[in-house]
Amino acid sequence: MKNLSTNTDYELVKLYENGNDNAFDELLQRHQNYVYSYILFLVKDEERANDIFQETFTRAIIAIRGHKYQSTGKFSAWLIRIAHNFIIDTTRETESGKIVTQDNFSPNILNDIRLSEGAVETNIIERQNADRIRKMLDYLPDVQREVVLLRFYEDLSFKEIAEKTGVSINTSLGRMRYALINLRRLVQQYNIALVG
Repeated sequence: MKNLSTNTDYELVKLYENGNDNAFDELLQRHQNYVYSYILFLVKDEERANDIFQETFTRAIIAIRGHKYQSTGKFSAWLIRIAHNFIIDTTRETESGKIVTQDNFSPNILNDIRLSEGAVETNIIERQNADRIRKMLDYLPDVQREVVLLRFYEDLSFKEIAEKTGVSINTSLGRMRYALINLRRLVQQYNIALVG
């Protein structure tokens, strides 16, 4: 059996697409820690993170075997996008499925400062801004999106980002600079109001 560790991610995807299961094992080995860390960072629950991790790789398998994988950037960024979209989808389903009853609250719940008009309004605005920014990230090139996610969602330093992505610190900083320029352009182009 040929050692697949020297193959690029793209080569491994092509091998797996053509039936080499060992190629997918190598892809999984390469990217599982990064993808799982990203998911856990977002959901902050190990059990849910495990479920999302499994679903992410299941969807990746289906896409690759269905010849739907397009090499438009790093394979890891593609996996992160799958995980991110799945998290958003399941969060929406969970949020819309909640039913509130009086039995769920203690009598003093209405005295909670977090339910004051100002606090609730601020939370809604912050959530709307975060959703708008997350949607705009989909329009960035993969390398720019990746550095934004690592910096702002995983709170990594530029040195850590450089090590994780295999580029220099200057390249990481440059990608962030261009990402921010592109995000500003998107805000202006689509007249998106970031209120707050």
